[in-house]
Amino acid sequence: MKPQTIFTVLIAASLYWMYLLYQPYLMSILIASLLAVSTYSFKHRLRSYFGSTTAAAAVSTILMALLFFAPLGYFLAKVTIYLQHIDAHSLDRIMDYLRHLIENAPEFLGTSKSWTADMLDSFHPADLTAKALKIAGTIGSVSASFVKNALMIIVFYFFAHLYGARLIAYFKRIINLPPEDSHLLGNEVASVMSIVFYSILATAALEGALFGIAVSFMGYNGLLFGIMFGFASLIPLIGGALMWVPFTLYELAYGNVGAALFIMLYTVIVISVFADTFVKPMIIKSIDDKLSKTETKRNELIIFFAIIAGLTSFGFWGMILGPAITAFFMALLMLIERKNAIREKPLGIPDEI
Repeated sequence: MKPQTIFTVLIAASLYWMYLLYQPYLMSILIASLLAVSTYSFKHRLRSYFGSTTAAAAVSTILMALLFFAPLGYFLAKVTIYLQHIDAHSLDRIMDYLRHLIENAPEFLGTSKSWTADMLDSFHPADLTAKALKIAGTIGSVSASFVKNALMIIVFYFFAHLYGARLIAYFKRIINLPPEDSHLLGNEVASVMSIVFYSILATAALEGALFGIAVSFMGYNGLLFGIMFGFASLIPLIGGALMWVPFTLYELAYGNVGAALFIMLYTVIVISVFADTFVKPMIIKSIDDKLSKTETKRNELIIFFAIIAGLTSFGFWGMILGPAITAFFMALLMLIERKNAIREKPLGIPDEI
C-alpha cells in the first residue's frame, strides 16, 4: 500500500473519531463561531480601545451574554412560572367570549362558523390548565437545556474571539487556497453574518421596546412581553400577530374594548407599519453601509428567505445558520464565476474597448 493511501486512511479515520468525540458540541461550536464572525468588527474596535485581545474577547462575551442570552433565559423562566399559575377562570371568560363572537358572526361564513364552534367545544379550560402544567414542565426542561447550551456557546464564543485570528490563519495554510480566494470567501460570509446579526438585534430590540412600553402602561410586565414580541418579530409576516391578537382577545373577554382597540391599532400602525415598514429598512441599510466589506450588491430577498429556511430547518438558531450557509454557497459561486472569467478571457485583449 502506498504511503499516500495510508496517510489518507489515517486522516479519514481520525476525522471520524474526532466527529464522534466532539459531536455533542458541534452545534454550539458552530453557532459560537458564526456569532464571533458576526461581531468581529466590534471586537476589533474593543481591541484597539483596550490594547488587549483577551480584554476585548472578555468584554464582547459579557455583552453577548447580557444582550442575547439573558433575555432568552428570563423569558423561558417567566413563561414557565406563568403556565404553572394559569387561571382557569380567565380561560373560561376568553372561551365564552370567542363562542359569543362565533354565534354573532355573519351568515356568509357558512360552515366555517359551525367548524370553529365545534373546535372550541372540544377545548375545556380544565384540560387546558392540565396541558399548561405539562407544557410548563416541558419548558422547564427546555430551559435547563437552553442554559447548558448557552453556557457552552458563551465559552466557545470567548475562545473563538481569543484565538480566532490564529485559527483562521492556520486553516488557510492547511487548505492552501490562493489569498484572494480565501479573502473573498471570508469577507463575503463575515459581511452577511454581521448585517444579519446586527439587523436582527436592532429590529427585535426596537419593536420589543415599543410593544413593551405600550403594554406596561396597561399594567402588564413590559419587560417580559417586550422580549416576547422582540423574538416573535423575527418570524416573518405573522410574528407581531402572535402577540397582539391574544392581547386583544383577552381584553375584549373582560370587556375592555378601549384597551383592546388600543393594543391592536398601536401594534398595527406604530410597530407593523411605521417601525417595520419604514424604520427597519433604514436600520438594515445603515448597518449594511457601515459593516459591508465587499462591493457585491446583496439581494435582501435572498437573506430574507435564508432566515425563513433556517428557522424552518434548524429552529431558533436557524436565523444564524440559514444566512451563513447561503452566504458561503453564494461566495463559492462567485469564486467559480471569477475563475471561469479568468480562464475564458482571451489573452492580449483589454476588458474594455
